[in-house]
Amino acid sequence: MKTLVFIRHGKSSWEYDVSDKDRPLKSRGIRDANMVSKQFETTLFTADCVISSPANRAISTCNIFAKNLRISPDLIQIHEEIYDFGGTSVMNFVRNLNNAYSNAMIFGHNHAFTSLVNKLGSQYIDNLPTSGLVKIDFDVDSWDALNRGITGLVIFPKHLKS
Repeated sequence: MKTLVFIRHGKSSWEYDVSDKDRPLKSRGIRDANMVSKQFETTLFTADCVISSPANRAISTCNIFAKNLRISPDLIQIHEEIYDFGGTSVMNFVRNLNNAYSNAMIFGHNHAFTSLVNKLGSQYIDNLPTSGLVKIDFDVDSWDALNRGITGLVIFPKHLKS
């Protein structure tokens, strides 16, 4: 059994004259990432590996989740292949994960993530919003055998706001 948790980076700021990779989170992005990660904490999910795009907004979102879920910084990996907006590079990366890992969390970008959760999961998602989380369970023993799985959990910030 393999489980993959997709988390789209939090809402980023366009206020600064920086490259796309260097854009920081807005205060709303920080708030939403905290809210979603605290809700996710109640599931008692334990990650074997945590992977982030090298983009500042993705790493910052990853760090918020790591802090709230008490994930050791040693588990966090940064990989250029996750800085992908189409999904092919992310999918290739996931298919090559070490099979010793059963539960992976991945922090990245749209449209790649919306495309992949729809390709791999059992529930159609129109758009994975910023700070949105989708957990998909796969009845396989090898990452390279990933096929269609079961969407086990969806957490969007708008569902947590009153």
